[in-house]
Amino acid sequence: MCIGIPMRVVAGNEFVAQCDRHGAISSISLMLVGPQPVGTWLLTHLGSAIRVLDALEARAIDDALAGLAEAVDGRAFESLFADLISREAELPSHLRDN
Repeated sequence: MCIGIPMRVVAGNEFVAQCDRHGAISSISLMLVGPQPVGTWLLTHLGSAIRVLDALEARAIDDALAGLAEAVDGRAFESLFADLISREAELPSHLRDN
């Protein structure tokens, strides 16, 4: 399974950004998304930015990752998946009977 990690740009140039995740700074390639200004949220994987995120989506992904860690450790995790718990499950449109 591949997991994308949300990170926030704190410095950089047109090819590489210094990005923060919970106080840890990493160098992230911008070759797939182009230059990004400080403050931009990026979805990263294996040292590369793969997509620009808005703050809400970055938070949802970060909460989901925290929820997985809590579940693995046997702690309560439901609050970190509030966006999923409060809605009805539904099939994607291409799997629904039309």
